[in-house]
Amino acid sequence: MKILSSILGLSLLAVGVSAPALAETARAMKIGILNDASGPYSDNAGEGSVTAAKMAAEDFMLQHPGFKVEIVSADHQNKADVGAAIARRWIDQDNVDAIADVPNSAVGLAINEVVRGGKVALIASSAASSDLTGKYCSPNTIQWTFDTWAASHTIGSYLVRHGGKKWYFIATDNALGKSMVRDGTSVIDAGGGTVLGSVNVPINNSDYASFILQADGSGADVIAFATAGGDTVNLIKQSSEFGLKQSGRTFAALLTTTNDVEASGLAVGQGLIITQPFYWDLNDASRAWSSRFSERQHGQLPTAFHAGVYSSVLAYLNAALAAGTNDAQAVIRKLKEKPIDDALFGPVVVRADGRAIHNMYILKVKEPKLSKGKWDLLENVGVLSGPEAFRPMDQGGCPMVEQSKSN
Repeated sequence: MKILSSILGLSLLAVGVSAPALAETARAMKIGILNDASGPYSDNAGEGSVTAAKMAAEDFMLQHPGFKVEIVSADHQNKADVGAAIARRWIDQDNVDAIADVPNSAVGLAINEVVRGGKVALIASSAASSDLTGKYCSPNTIQWTFDTWAASHTIGSYLVRHGGKKWYFIATDNALGKSMVRDGTSVIDAGGGTVLGSVNVPINNSDYASFILQADGSGADVIAFATAGGDTVNLIKQSSEFGLKQSGRTFAALLTTTNDVEASGLAVGQGLIITQPFYWDLNDASRAWSSRFSERQHGQLPTAFHAGVYSSVLAYLNAALAAGTNDAQAVIRKLKEKPIDDALFGPVVVRADGRAIHNMYILKVKEPKLSKGKWDLLENVGVLSGPEAFRPMDQGGCPMVEQSKSN
């Protein structure tokens, strides 16, 4: 039974049961993990995100054994129409209460519209477009792990301050790539740098030769990959094959993960600048959770996508318990009431626009000789606090924020 009946509630209150005890009476929630299970983003999300969600559900139920949580999953195939159809089926037929993960901004934006105004939430832990908490913000949506604005601004501000004044972008020809170029250009311009050009490439491409040669000929100090998953891995490898790593340029991957770095190899990826809100080796808490994850995930250590699924699903379940309802808008209002002390992301604040605010780290791929093992990949070279890393709320164009100002 999803929502406690008023009759049951009255009878419990009549015998002196407090409100918190009432909230912990048996309830149920079903959460759907929707992601790329077979394509270029599958290593960064895929099966690992399902594992992370199950860990969150199990940890929550261990603390609240009267609350049943079910995790289901599906492959959106990186197609917005497929993702939207799955979401509608889950909502209309399968009684799913929240949809989480959703790497691929186009799919995330489509799901955002499917759930808008209803009783189901989108926990966009891996969808990166900053428009989700900007012009397309919704009372049904939270965005947890990162976004294109934070990724672009964290790396952009760091490299411009360290001499990277002239930029060239290689970007996927989709909502993700276009958002990263747009958001990156704004911080580069503000810091006194210049974007010399950009080129859009197809998703899940295999041959980047012509695009790399265009970037090489631009004269840029920084070549930035506004891509993700397997596309980034191919770009890193092929740029090295063309000798660009010996040109003295800086390479930056705006939305990459430990899996991408491991797949590229340190000999090829060394010196690459990336940004993440989570890395398995940041602190004792990240190492402890990552060890648990690795035991269940074939020895793989988690990406930020996986950590984001765990943290956001756990936070959502705690908010649902506190709110005493499965209704998405009520649960999200509860999430926004006070800061969250998260084990993996540290202090987290969910703003009125649905954006979760937390630290973002600037990481550099290690030289092979400095690595102590397969997953010892990154060196922490800087950190931006949440208010520094994420777009100010009054600059996003979120209608909910604008409306609250006028009230």
